[in-house]
Amino acid sequence: MKRRIDLGLLYSRSGSYSLISEACRTGVLGAVAEVNADPALDLAFVPVERDPGGNIDLYGPMCDEILTQSGARHVVGCVTSWSRKEVIPTLEHRGGTLWYPVPYEGFEACDHVVYTHACPNQHLLPLLAWTFASFGRRGYLTGSNYIWGWEMNRLAREVISGAGGEVLGERYIPLGATEIARLIEEIRVTRPDFILNSLIGPSQYAFLAAIARLGQEDAHFRPETCPVLSCNLTECELPAIGGAAAEGLIAAGPYFRGARTGVRKGNFGSSHEASAHAAVWMLASMLNGRPGAEDLPITELLASEAGAATGIDPKTHHTTLPALIAQVRGGAFEVVKDFGPVAADPYLARGREVTLPTPMLRVVP
Repeated sequence: MKRRIDLGLLYSRSGSYSLISEACRTGVLGAVAEVNADPALDLAFVPVERDPGGNIDLYGPMCDEILTQSGARHVVGCVTSWSRKEVIPTLEHRGGTLWYPVPYEGFEACDHVVYTHACPNQHLLPLLAWTFASFGRRGYLTGSNYIWGWEMNRLAREVISGAGGEVLGERYIPLGATEIARLIEEIRVTRPDFILNSLIGPSQYAFLAAIARLGQEDAHFRPETCPVLSCNLTECELPAIGGAAAEGLIAAGPYFRGARTGVRKGNFGSSHEASAHAAVWMLASMLNGRPGAEDLPITELLASEAGAATGIDPKTHHTTLPALIAQVRGGAFEVVKDFGPVAADPYLARGREVTLPTPMLRVVP
């Protein structure tokens, strides 16, 4: 008989970022099914779900419900950095661990969080390095008006300025807002070499549709001359963006569908799904054959032989990941640059430099 272990899920299945939540949830439940069916493992996970519905005020209380009303000590969940920071006090108070499988802005290492997606030296730095060599160093920065947008653009300003480039403009939009006319007009006037898009949800979809229309009016804003870059855009949102608006978008991530490298072998719908799937399997590998280990602090689990085998850094709780750059071509992401495995450096202690790839030749009309 397999021992049954409660596993928390904390995802909003409605709201601005529900598509990302659903991708993560698919990865979690797929891995749970695999773990439960694997005869080589002595454990079976029992999902304990809560849905905050996109309401930031519910994340902390619902995380507390999971940790107090079930046997779960581990929770896979949260999409925004805002929600992650909301649950950390609860995790610290209750002795729980959050497995966080989406990209984030870095500069955090919590004893109660495991970060299984990319941080800036694994997404933003490689993306900007490749963009500088391929398109130029004059950028326009935009983002949703919360932690992700603020911090990504702060770091981008530092990197662009340090490389001798120029930030031509920077503007934020409230979460969920779709009024982007002023933003588009500023981009039209400043004519950057690239646009860094740190928007999320409907704001992003409205923005990308408007940029596509701008490109039809002015050839400078087509993807071959002024691409839109993202560090959190994956396949799970392409249907919401639409084929015409998505074509030519450039994104950084540890996995793209069909790529021969990724956070875990398998044909996943996006890196969100792949990272959530990997989180469950890494946890399962540390608990297998160790009755009662599910109640141990994550720091103790990572210090074990099984913990070392996961590749999670026991000091920062981050993972080494492939750093891939991909562009939407023909409706799907195609990898255009593979920087290979990159060890996470959440505080950029190793600096902000990334070896530039060979410049890409292009025809400019």
